[in-house]
Amino acid sequence: MGRRREKDLDLPPRVRRKGNSYYYDTGGKPRRWIPLGSDKAEMRRKWAEIEGREPDPTDKTFSIVATRYEREIMPRKAYRTQKGNAAELGRLLAAFGRMPIDEIRPSDVRRYLDLRGEKAKTRANREKALLSHIFNMARSWGYTDAPNPCAGVKGHKEAGRDRYVTDDEFEAVYRAAHYTVQDAMDVALLTGQRPADILKITRADIEGGALHFRQNKTGHRLAVEIAGELAEVLARIANRPAKVKGRYLIQDEDGQPLTYWMLRGRFDAAREAAGVNFQFRDIRAKTATEASAAGGMDRAQRLLGHKNVTMTHAYVRARKGERVKPLR
Repeated sequence: MGRRREKDLDLPPRVRRKGNSYYYDTGGKPRRWIPLGSDKAEMRRKWAEIEGREPDPTDKTFSIVATRYEREIMPRKAYRTQKGNAAELGRLLAAFGRMPIDEIRPSDVRRYLDLRGEKAKTRANREKALLSHIFNMARSWGYTDAPNPCAGVKGHKEAGRDRYVTDDEFEAVYRAAHYTVQDAMDVALLTGQRPADILKITRADIEGGALHFRQNKTGHRLAVEIAGELAEVLARIANRPAKVKGRYLIQDEDGQPLTYWMLRGRFDAAREAAGVNFQFRDIRAKTATEASAAGGMDRAQRLLGHKNVTMTHAYVRARKGERVKPLR
């Protein structure tokens, strides 16, 4: 048995990191290191191909089930979800990896939550959610008939985000930001969409007088009418001189799509320069709040793509409070 991994806990079994690249360690003799590239998503795809064989059916440890989950289920998820799951899975493997799936009990889950929650309550909750899904998949795959040990185990209480971005704060960051961040901020404010959905907009998504979205998180389809300020912003972006006109609406200086981490880095730099502290995702809440004030909750709900107005009402109320009339 190989040594227990002490770092890079988010990597699949037998995968090693050297610098910025990943390799598959075959072990044995002759030992080979198979290049898997430097992109994590591509690494996981190649790893899944190499590992594309069914494990020993008599081995029902958590690590075996988790390996199958990582190979078959995680690649179907959005990139950022995969990234989060990979880190979460590393923690779970360190705690439960060698345990038979049948022997994980609610008391084990409770103990894990308590210990992990001493430093990271929210992350502990996310890891419990992943453990629960893996266990449900283990049941469907026939590894166990035991009840899900996460059922009935209450996670840590989380405080909902309640940050409202004022016009002055928005403007201060906007003035200090790179033009690519300004473009993203404008589109985010006017459409109310999440950062990932903003960054994946292509020029082909502008069709029939509307800007078309398919939201990553929910799969909800939405067409935002191109009118008013949004029309002006899209025209400004389209007419900006560029060395290369890429297919993405928000692109860097070389015509390549602006990545999440590029947006994050440039946005953080603008925040620091402006002396203002809010997150890019808070712009969505600002849009919801102002849309509801201008046209009611129904307008905010439709713009954000929420399934029901109750969700939108709670979303808005958490930011600015509920407006009520005095007694008299």
